[in-house]
Amino acid sequence: MLAVRDLYAGYGKLQILNGVRFEAAQGEITVIVGPNGSGKSTLLKSISGIASVSQGTIELDGVSLRDKSPTEIARSGVAYLPQTDNVFTVLTVKENLRLAGYTVSEKDFPQRFGSALELFPQLSKYLRTRSSNLSGGERQMVAMAMAMMRKPTVVMFDEPTANLAPKIATQVLETISSITKSMNLTTVLVEQNAKRALEMGDKAFLLVSGKTVFSGTCRELLDHEELGRLYLGLQRA
Repeated sequence: MLAVRDLYAGYGKLQILNGVRFEAAQGEITVIVGPNGSGKSTLLKSISGIASVSQGTIELDGVSLRDKSPTEIARSGVAYLPQTDNVFTVLTVKENLRLAGYTVSEKDFPQRFGSALELFPQLSKYLRTRSSNLSGGERQMVAMAMAMMRKPTVVMFDEPTANLAPKIATQVLETISSITKSMNLTTVLVEQNAKRALEMGDKAFLLVSGKTVFSGTCRELLDHEELGRLYLGLQRA
């Protein structure tokens, strides 16, 4: 269980989150939605140790992550995939995976490398291809494969389908759903297509102006006419 309680965080003197409460369970997709500027990305960055936390708690299975470095948090099993700059474009796919396995021993690396390619078999033909020459969807697959190299227990996705064609976006979301269930991950998803994300997710949290204004199941939020209309642009059919 990933749990956040009464979190106040931001960047320097700029405070973005104001008492956010959030939790995500193993084997589930927890969706964070809200209007632009509501603090969704800042919440993920706070959990991963990038944003500055001034108050509140962040715990993974009862162990505090607050005030730990991003490296320490990554080593504890938390993988964060930002919306942009989530692969090294000057490196080949194989080099990216090699770099992602910096915590993996030489003995275990071949098995981890093989497992990553089993999850994303389409990458096998691009191992010697520089990542800058891949499509947006292919780069997203590389980023996910890099995260899987470390055998994380928590994976946080920030807008994984941004700027992708609809068909590729669907494939990315289907892959996220598949690996969540098959690997029993705690998955946190911030997604621009709120309706699609809520349809595939389990639990939902709605952030508005840095505060949690709804927590419950994805179905409950989809069925909440007022919140959906005001904050998510959802309309009744």
